[in-house]
Amino acid sequence: MPQVLAATTMIDAKGMAGLGAGLAIGIAACGAGIGMGIAAGKALEAGARQPEVFGRIQTLLLTAIVFIESVAIYALVVALLLIFTF
Repeated sequence: MPQVLAATTMIDAKGMAGLGAGLAIGIAACGAGIGMGIAAGKALEAGARQPEVFGRIQTLLLTAIVFIESVAIYALVVALLLIFTF
């Protein structure tokens, strides 16, 4: 009987790790997508108001997108750690 309980506990731990990994990457991807959408919209709005500085705005936008996307990459690393360590 103890072997059955140990197997059930292991399955539950793997299941919870998978659930946590899915939630981590899902929430981070949604947040990053929303953040990039807002940033791109504001950059296009600023570029439409002042077309002469659009090159500078575009550079700042790409830098901001890199930092926003890094959150999703960190969540992917956490998700992979959750999946492969349990």
